[in-house]
Amino acid sequence: MALEFKKEKNNFDEEVAAREDMWKIILGFTPMALVKCAIELGIPDILENWESPMTLAELASEIKCSQSTLYRIMRFLIHYKVFQEKPVSETSVGYAQTPLSRLLTRNVKHSMAELVLLETSPVMLAAWHNLSAWVLGNAPLPFEAAHGNDLWGFCAENPSQNKLFNDAMACDFRVAVATVIEGCPKVFEGVRTLVDVGGGDGTAIRLIVDACPWIKGINFDLPHVVDVAPACVGIEHVGGSMFDHVPKADAVYLMKILHDWPDEDCINILRKCRDAIPKDTGKVIVVDAVLEREEDHEFKGVALMLDMIMMAHTIKGKLRTSKEWSYVIGEAGFTRYTIKHIRAYQSVIEVYP
Repeated sequence: MALEFKKEKNNFDEEVAAREDMWKIILGFTPMALVKCAIELGIPDILENWESPMTLAELASEIKCSQSTLYRIMRFLIHYKVFQEKPVSETSVGYAQTPLSRLLTRNVKHSMAELVLLETSPVMLAAWHNLSAWVLGNAPLPFEAAHGNDLWGFCAENPSQNKLFNDAMACDFRVAVATVIEGCPKVFEGVRTLVDVGGGDGTAIRLIVDACPWIKGINFDLPHVVDVAPACVGIEHVGGSMFDHVPKADAVYLMKILHDWPDEDCINILRKCRDAIPKDTGKVIVVDAVLEREEDHEFKGVALMLDMIMMAHTIKGKLRTSKEWSYVIGEAGFTRYTIKHIRAYQSVIEVYP
């Protein structure tokens, strides 16, 4: 009897735990939505510029909003460790930044705020509602089903979304380039000219040239992208399609590009890159995720989620395992490559003719 009771209790405990996890899934959009709300209200920037923890009244006064509504929002975000409470006096507490919320401040070196605003935009969220129909073969690609065009075509026709996308990519590039240089410092040694394929507004190549001033940079992207890219000393903006050609250089840089495309397109892009570099001394530097890294890898879950984003937002793009990378690299005609893991969801893959 006791054994039967224990078994029933264990089953009940498992069911309760499962219900708790399911509620977290059902309401999983809530933290994302509240972080977006905090960015739009300017809360991280206000706290960052305040010399001491802010009381509820002070923060509400700065935002010009209701204290009771703001209290509920901050209570939620403190629970998720986005912000924190700190003593203001013996009887009161105020709100302060955390390492997480500092990533949400605007116009700082490693801000990720624009990435949040992109992925929470109605345009990007709409695609997810078409995922199951596409999986079953009953609908076009999820993004196309939602908007009648692929992501790149939609951005070309909608300047506001194009700016949102480029600003978000610039956020990611700032973090990624710093991590590449820290984790793989010799990758740019001996490179005199470097073309960044799909470089957006030129953020990545600018950071590389700043860190490696011996490099002449070429920022290569679609014409409507480079047309609005800011001028920068030591960098030439060139418009064109990587499916047609890649400008000549000692090395080609591909950061977060190949995961947007299926194998046949990746092979084509890599062949164009191979044609652009010297056959004896050139190389292609791919900064992208490699799935199935070590089990305790810090960003493993991030890479798996990004793979799902590729499914929803791109033309059959995907994140690849080392075996899948080996296939596309070999099919493109390269003879060897090395993979170096860094403290990011991406790795650095150096590919040689």
